[in-house]
Amino acid sequence: MRTLLLAITICLFTVPAGAQSLAEAGLTEDGVQRLENWLEGEVTAQRLPMAELLIYRNGVVGYHRTTGVSDLTTEAPLRENQLYHLMSMTKPIVTVAFMMLYEEGHFQLTDKVADYLPEFADLKVARNSDEGLQVATDPATSAITIEQVLSHTAGFSHGLTGTMLDNEIAGALYYRPHADIASRVKTLATLPLLGQPGEQWIYSTSPDILARLIEEFSGQTVIEFLEERLLGPLHMTDTDYNIPAEESGRLVANHQVSEGMLTKAAMQLPSSGNKVYGGSFGLYSTAADYLKFCRMLLNKGELDGTRYLSPKTVELMTTNHVGDMRGNGEGFGLGFGIITDVAENGVLGSEGQYFWNGAYSTFFFIDPSEHMIAILMSQRSPYSGYHEKMFRQMTYQALGD
Repeated sequence: MRTLLLAITICLFTVPAGAQSLAEAGLTEDGVQRLENWLEGEVTAQRLPMAELLIYRNGVVGYHRTTGVSDLTTEAPLRENQLYHLMSMTKPIVTVAFMMLYEEGHFQLTDKVADYLPEFADLKVARNSDEGLQVATDPATSAITIEQVLSHTAGFSHGLTGTMLDNEIAGALYYRPHADIASRVKTLATLPLLGQPGEQWIYSTSPDILARLIEEFSGQTVIEFLEERLLGPLHMTDTDYNIPAEESGRLVANHQVSEGMLTKAAMQLPSSGNKVYGGSFGLYSTAADYLKFCRMLLNKGELDGTRYLSPKTVELMTTNHVGDMRGNGEGFGLGFGIITDVAENGVLGSEGQYFWNGAYSTFFFIDPSEHMIAILMSQRSPYSGYHEKMFRQMTYQALGD
């Protein structure tokens, strides 16, 4: 199969990018070739099963290519316009939708979450993570605020670190049935925090609270609100929590690396029948759809004559709200990671670049100073920080002017 995969990769990469589009986007032919060589190497070495890379700069799509296979078991070549599980790249979409309600005056950032969802009153903080949900706790010293939920500083967990406490949190949130997002969020409110509100940055499932608040403020389900106010107007017709049966053949399979071997993952998340419209993960989308969302943000909240957020709201969301809590030259705004110090971060980039990624190896960043968006889609777990860094490095080295 490796021979066939290599042949597919070479075939897909032998179609050169248009010289005119490269020039308009300020990309160099040599730099793009190095980028292609890197992606080709990742696929042929079976560190990635597939990749779709899209670079938008100076108002044009300068580069868009696919490589690899959409499913190792069928060896079907990856094509443009296939569907990926966004995993945590759901978070920015739901956060933008939530901030549309902020602009309507439904809440202030300093409001207590418990003012709208009473189950979040009287939260407890775990004394350690070595025990499970029966761990000893202390009372939270302050009520969590909406800003803390948006910036991942409220103290919630995502259940991802592998400690006993996190494993049991993950079990309660994701591995027991929930009828809807209200059920999952009510469960979250019963679980201990990992830290006191406002005192640290902990990557968390707190965007699920945003999803629940969207329902509370709008009177609609999350998907109804998204389709009416964001996905529909942006013509993101392939972005949803469920994939229609007639489109299921476009779904890219998730793959996993275990003991150095890349295989199709035994567990594939359901693409239909989903009723928990979450803020942390759950949406399926395409690279082209996600570009529309990113273009709206790069254009300060407006696209093709329709305004979704004011420029000042986008500025607020992409400003660092967490000081130096994250370290490594990175901050966090309202829904996005932010590069605050390129030298400390140690990867090519720009201060003010904002970004996020997904657990199945989906990545994007927006660089306002370079007028650029870059999106890399794959479906490979576990998530690798190596690919995130190399994606940025190999994209930026392709810039000419």
